Amino acid sequence: MTNNNFEGALSWDSQITKESSFTLLDAGEYEFKVEKMERGQYQPSEKSSIRDVSPQAELHIKIFGGEQGNTTVIERLILHTKTEFKISEFFIAIGQKQPGQPLTPNWNYVVGATGRCEIEVNEYTKKDGNQSKNNRITRFLEPSQQPAQAGWTPQQQAPVQQPTQQTPPQQQPQGGNPGFQF
Repeated sequence: MTNNNFEGALSWDSQITKESSFTLLDAGEYEFKVEKMERGQYQPSEKSSIRDVSPQAELHIKIFGGEQGNTTVIERLILHTKTEFKISEFFIAIGQKQPGQPLTPNWNYVVGATGRCEIEVNEYTKKDGNQSKNNRITRFLEPSQQPAQAGWTPQQQAPVQQPTQQTPPQQQPQGGNPGFQF
């Protein structure tokens, strides 16, 4: 019996089945779901406008492209004052922050959160000199009161770990994202 959920080193005699599932979506607005979050550190380069080593959240975001298929985009949120607008934009999109109101983000409720974002087709040159394309999130969008366009229904997912401090009831997500209706 083959375990398709196994992640790790293969042996020389391992059976392989997985193939590339990369999908390039057209530029536009799409629903998303945060599938994974890893905490790490941003190490500034010489060219970076951010000079401080800073905490960083690496988000694995599934973008739902309807008939085009789905794709996953990795988005890094650097916890720095120069990128605070982007952190706010993300937390507004997932319904945890209200525009114009301060918020201490509850990172325990990021995995499983849903929202809408705008993506672009990013063209770049690989290290080997070949041209390639991928999708990149250009901005996270405020929740709208309109039903979603695609036929996707979010699945409720438990937080990664129990919060150590309760957030006020108006800020704690209950059963999805407040103000975001599918």
